[in-house]
Amino acid sequence: MDDGSALRAVGWARTLPMDSSVKAARDWTREHLDSLGWTTEAPETADAVLLTVSELVTNAHRHAHSNAQLVMAWDSSCLHIAVHDNSDELPAPREPSTDRVGGRGMFLVDALADSWEAHPCPHGKTVTACFTPPAAEEQRS
Repeated sequence: MDDGSALRAVGWARTLPMDSSVKAARDWTREHLDSLGWTTEAPETADAVLLTVSELVTNAHRHAHSNAQLVMAWDSSCLHIAVHDNSDELPAPREPSTDRVGGRGMFLVDALADSWEAHPCPHGKTVTACFTPPAAEEQRS
């Protein structure tokens, strides 16, 4: 007998080596967003997810000099996008500056995601962003 209390989730994982492109990460993510119906039902949220994946994988490759382990998990209320890299330096949003070229990635993630957090773990850190599609928000109201 199903009382509805069991967590139902679906997820995917992929390692993106340093020599892989950020476009490969976006294409892989878009494929799974398509399977969830997000690209047609919540295209603005899907775009925010894709930009976040770009930023987090870029950070893993450029700043951590590391492969990126990308995990997507959908639990019917939130799409969790997690990227693990080998650096133990936790990210923080910085205000954009005309004095430096980079430094806007986590500022963008902070603006795009419903929430995000970074956790140290063995051999590096994991940054996780959560996205709730507009349809899911309306169903909970």
